[in-house]
Amino acid sequence: MSSPALRLTPQRRAVLDVVAESDDHPTAGQVLDRVRERVEGVGAATVYRTLALLVESGQVAELRVGERQALRYDQNIHSHAHLVCTACGQVQDAYVQLDAGALAELTEKTSFTVAGYDVQLHGRCAPCAAQDNAKESAQ
Repeated sequence: MSSPALRLTPQRRAVLDVVAESDDHPTAGQVLDRVRERVEGVGAATVYRTLALLVESGQVAELRVGERQALRYDQNIHSHAHLVCTACGQVQDAYVQLDAGALAELTEKTSFTVAGYDVQLHGRCAPCAAQDNAKESAQ
């Protein structure tokens, strides 16, 4: 069942444009700040409601990158993985292929048909890893 087309008011268009132009997977608060730079007087409720509508209509993806972490929003709605820095919270897109044989084996073993997947790889981004290394060298 597909969602009805979302009517794009100027405020909704601004929210969609901000997410579409963002490679950093912004939080709702970051989207709000960026929208307010473009459209005066936009309320937080409007931005939050619009993000929910954009997710529901399939135009934006919602990311949960960890417990107690703010939701992030992704303009790329196609299957792809994410690299999540456990130190600074940075999120990057990553394109990895899951082995078709492994997915078929999983289906055979579990009788579960995989329709899609969301892969998150957690670790340290290059700047945080460099900081860690510098701290270790200083000790």
